[in-house]
Amino acid sequence: MSASGLLPRTELRPIVSELRLSAFKRHRRASFSLGPLTLISGPSGSGKSGVLEAYAALGRLAGGARLPEVFRDPAAYIPRWARPDRQGRRGFRIGCTVDGPVGPVRLDVAVQAEPELRIVGERLTGAGEILLETALRDPGRRCVQAAWHTAGAVAVTRAPLPDDRLATSLLPLRVAGTTEGQRLALSAAEQVVIALRSVFPCDPRPERMRAPAPPRDGRLRGGCENLAAVLRRTSRECGSRHAALVAAVRAGCAGPVEGLVTKGCADGVVRALLEQGPLGSMPVERLGDGELRYIALALVLLTGPGVLAVDPAADVLPARQALTVLADGFDRCLDRRQARELVGVAARMCARGHIRLVGTVGAVGDLTGALGGAPVTVVDLGRERVS
Repeated sequence: MSASGLLPRTELRPIVSELRLSAFKRHRRASFSLGPLTLISGPSGSGKSGVLEAYAALGRLAGGARLPEVFRDPAAYIPRWARPDRQGRRGFRIGCTVDGPVGPVRLDVAVQAEPELRIVGERLTGAGEILLETALRDPGRRCVQAAWHTAGAVAVTRAPLPDDRLATSLLPLRVAGTTEGQRLALSAAEQVVIALRSVFPCDPRPERMRAPAPPRDGRLRGGCENLAAVLRRTSRECGSRHAALVAAVRAGCAGPVEGLVTKGCADGVVRALLEQGPLGSMPVERLGDGELRYIALALVLLTGPGVLAVDPAADVLPARQALTVLADGFDRCLDRRQARELVGVAARMCARGHIRLVGTVGAVGDLTGALGGAPVTVVDLGRERVS
């Protein structure tokens, strides 16, 4: 049990059920429902990648990252239609809803990007209460005034907090949990942090995946450039998962596929090979971009936080966390057969509850036919609606 110790309905894993982009890049007053498997479709320029960027940014902030680390080019996130106020300030607003043991908890964050990057407002709401609220009172000071739910001798407690960190992630460091109100605020903050930290942005880069990998590089990075080393690890640690990966590769790659193996080379690196029966073994780096991306994404879906380079909450049992994979260009370079097979793998894994997927695609088309009746949330930015 975590520091708050009061989470009811502990069978629920905290998950992000809605993402809100009140003003972010090309999005204005937009909200997107997210399910275990969510596909975001739309033409180029419709804002698909922006949705994932906002989600990933919230995840990094929840993990304790500072604003300049998350938004290295702040002006790029300001909506084109945004006009400065009388003080020359412009910014953006993002938020989410996290379902879990506490019930639905809303987090909304307002970021000033110009003239200085800072959080100017944050609100955490749950159980019908404003549990945490911050506001910039004095632009000359690098802090915000925070007030959190106490429900003790006084209704709220006030204190300054840094303006470059997410106050929700700092709350456990400032609240003792001595009143029922404080414990509620802590539980809600914990729920949000657990859900947002358990995220893995993934966009496999074939041009990097063709290089051999150091053997000890055994946690898969977002670009999947260390694919060979991770395949070596997973093939040794879990035979059933590796067999499932081979079956997925057989369904999505051309030619016969009897195995997926690795070998150490004289120069100390690891290479991956496809075993093709009478055709012999072929180095994975000779595959086309589509097949490389297919293998990498299948591996991501069939593994978990222990294999992926993700930093979930360390003091929370894995059974109480659900990993969310953010896959930009989920169908990029794939033919329709490969895309359908990969969506099928995603549907099967997401149905188990321990992994979720939010992926962008050019068009959904016939991809949903590979789901076998499994539910999917489709966000169609081309039609500017959620189905």
